[in-house]
Amino acid sequence: MNDCTVRKRRNGANEGVLSSKSADGAPRNVERLRRIRGNMYRESGTGWGRWSSTVGLLLAMVSMVSWLAPKSEAASGSTDWPMINHDPGAMRYSKLTQITPANVTSLKVAWVYHMKPAEESSASPMAEGLRGRNRSGFRNSEDQPLVVGTTMYVATPYSRIVALDAATGREKWVFEIPNDDEASSRGVSYWPGEGTFGPAIIFGSREGKLYSISAATGKLNSYFGDQGIVNLKTPAVMVTGLNKRYTLPTPPTIYKNLIITGAGTGEGPGGLNGGVGPLGDTRAWDARSGKLVWTFHTVPGPGQPGHDTWGDDSWKDRSGVNVWGYMTVDAERGILYMPLGAPNNDRVGVDRPGNNLYGTCLVAVNANNGKLLWYFQVVHHDIWDYDTQTPPVLFNVKRDGKTIPAVGDVNKNALLFILNRVTGKPIYGVEERPVPQSNVPGEQTSPTQPFPVTPPPLSQNTISVASMDASLSQVSPEHEKWCDAYVKDNNILLSDVPYLPPQLNRYDVTLPATQGGVNYSGGAFDPRLGLFVVNVNNLGQPVRIVRNPDGSYSNSGPLAGLNRFWDPSNHLPCTPTPWGQLVAVDVNTGRIAWRSTLGVTDSLPEGKQDTGRPGLGGPIVTASGLTLIGATDDGRFRAFDTRTGKELWTFKLPASAEAIPITYAADGKQYIAVVATGGGLIGAPLLSDAVMAFALP
Repeated sequence: MNDCTVRKRRNGANEGVLSSKSADGAPRNVERLRRIRGNMYRESGTGWGRWSSTVGLLLAMVSMVSWLAPKSEAASGSTDWPMINHDPGAMRYSKLTQITPANVTSLKVAWVYHMKPAEESSASPMAEGLRGRNRSGFRNSEDQPLVVGTTMYVATPYSRIVALDAATGREKWVFEIPNDDEASSRGVSYWPGEGTFGPAIIFGSREGKLYSISAATGKLNSYFGDQGIVNLKTPAVMVTGLNKRYTLPTPPTIYKNLIITGAGTGEGPGGLNGGVGPLGDTRAWDARSGKLVWTFHTVPGPGQPGHDTWGDDSWKDRSGVNVWGYMTVDAERGILYMPLGAPNNDRVGVDRPGNNLYGTCLVAVNANNGKLLWYFQVVHHDIWDYDTQTPPVLFNVKRDGKTIPAVGDVNKNALLFILNRVTGKPIYGVEERPVPQSNVPGEQTSPTQPFPVTPPPLSQNTISVASMDASLSQVSPEHEKWCDAYVKDNNILLSDVPYLPPQLNRYDVTLPATQGGVNYSGGAFDPRLGLFVVNVNNLGQPVRIVRNPDGSYSNSGPLAGLNRFWDPSNHLPCTPTPWGQLVAVDVNTGRIAWRSTLGVTDSLPEGKQDTGRPGLGGPIVTASGLTLIGATDDGRFRAFDTRTGKELWTFKLPASAEAIPITYAADGKQYIAVVATGGGLIGAPLLSDAVMAFALP
C-alpha cells in the first residue's frame, strides 16, 4: 500500500455596559458612553452612565442564573448557532424554516453592530502595513459569530470580544484583550460548562494565548490556566526558540471537557532552513483547568507511524503540517478529524524527500486521547500549498441500500474525497494517476497523486492560452489582449495538466492556485437533499522557483508571492470564466447536481458582468431549502435555492463578507447574520466594521 492511501493503525443602544481589562489579567467593570453606531442610540442626561452600568450588572446576574436553570428550547441548540460551523460535523444545516425561498426577497436589515470602538483612531502610517488594516482604522474580520439562547458572541478585530443581544445587536458585555493582543479573526468557541463551572467563551490569539472567559459576564475564568489564560507557546512546540511567531488562527474545537487546538506556524520563509520552526502539533487542554491532556505529533518522530516518509532526518524541527482551519468531531464515536496543512516550506521540498506524512492529510484520531485511527493523504509531498484546511464535513451516504457514515474532504485542489469516516476507506474509489515531475534539482516529487473516481474536480484544474483566449474574448477583447501580453512578456507557462510542479527560473500558473479551489471555509450539507454545497474560485497565481546564493531554493520574483494571475489595475483574472461558482454534489451518487455562477464584475458593461468573482468565506443551508453565502469580492450577500442552484436574492453589503454567515431564532423570529468588512487575501477593499442581521418584516 502506497503511503498516499489510507492506513489504519492497529495498536448600539446601551453600548459599553460592561468591560473587562486590567494589566494583571484581573477583570474590572468600567462605565462607558459610546457614540451612536448603526441602529444604536444613546440616552441624554448625566445619569445615563450610572443607569447603564446598573442594567449591565443586572443583565450579567440574569445570564449567570440562566445557565443554572433548565435549558429552554432556545438554549437546546435547535434555534441557536452554538458552535463554529453550527454542529460538531460542520454540516452548517439549520432546521429553521421561517425564511424560505418564497419569502427570502422580503428580507430587511434588522440591526447593524459596528465592531470598531468609538475611541479607535485611524491607523497610523506605521500600522498601515499590518495585515488587514488601512488608514481608516478598519480591520479585516472573518468572524463567524455564535448564538446561544439570546446572546450573540463576536470576536472583533479590535482586541475585543463582545456579547450582543441577538435580537437587537445591543452590547451586553465587552472583554478587552490585554496588551492589544487580538483574537482569532475567525471567531470564538463555546464550552457549555460542567457542574460548578459555568459556560465559557474560549478563544485563541495572535500572540499564542488561549483564553477562557465567562459567557455570562465576560470576565476571565480564574480557574483556567494562569487567571484565565494558557500560554500555547510551550517549549514542547517552540523547538527553535520561544521568540518565534505562533498563533491560533481558528477557534478551537470543543469535545466534552476538552479544548482541542490546532496551530498557526506560518508557512516558512523558504531558503536554507526555511522549513524549520514551531511544531504544528494538535493539542487538547482541560477546559476546567487549562492543563494539557494530550498531544498528537503531526510530524511523526522515530518509532511512530509515518516516520519513514521523511528522508534525511527532515522530520526534525519541521514546521507546518498544522491545522490552521477547522476540525470536526463524530461525537457519538469519539473521533476527531484533523485537516492538516502542507509542510514548511510549502513551495520547495528539496530538503524533505518523501511523501511527508501527515502533511496535507485528513487524520482521524481518538478524540479522548489523541491516538491515531487512520489517515488519508490528499497530496503527496505537497509543494503547491494545497492544505487540507476546510472542515471535514460529516454526513451519511445512502448507497446500494446501505447507510454509510461518511466524511467529505475537499481542499484547495478542489477534489472532493468522500470517505467512510470510521475506516477512512474511499466510498467511490480513488485512483493514483501519473503527474508531471519537478525540474528543480533535488526535488523528489511523487510520481502519482490521488484523484477521486467521482465527483470530478469542483473547479478548473487546467489552463491553456487557447482556453484563456476563448473565454476572455467573450468578456472583454481589451482584457484578453492584456492577458495575452502578460503571459507572453513574462514567459509564463500555463499548465494544461493538474499538479504541474513549480518551475525553476520560469513563472508558471497551475490551477487551482493557493487561494483555491476551495479555501478554509469549505461547504455545507443539506441532509434532506443529500447535497454538499460549496463555493469555488477559478483564480491563478504565478510561481517561480529560483536558486539562492546559499544554494537553497525559494519561490521568488516580482510576480511571485501573493500576486494573483490578474490585471492588478482592475482585478480582472486571466483565468477562464466563471471566476467564482457555487457547486452542489449529490453525495449519494458522487455526481455534480448543479453549478451556478457566483458573483458579478461591476466594472464590465451590462450584459458582460455575470462572470463570477473570487471569494473567501462559505455557505450555510437551511431546512427551508435556502443556501446563504457572502464571500465574493463584489460585496454581495446572496440566497440560492439549494435544490436547483437558482439565485433568489441579492443584497449589496457595505463591504465584502469574507466570512461564514449564521442563522438563528430570537424572540420568535429567524435572523440571518454576517460579518462584512472587506479586506483579506482576495484583494477586496477594506471598507467596514459591520455585523449585519437580516429578518423578515
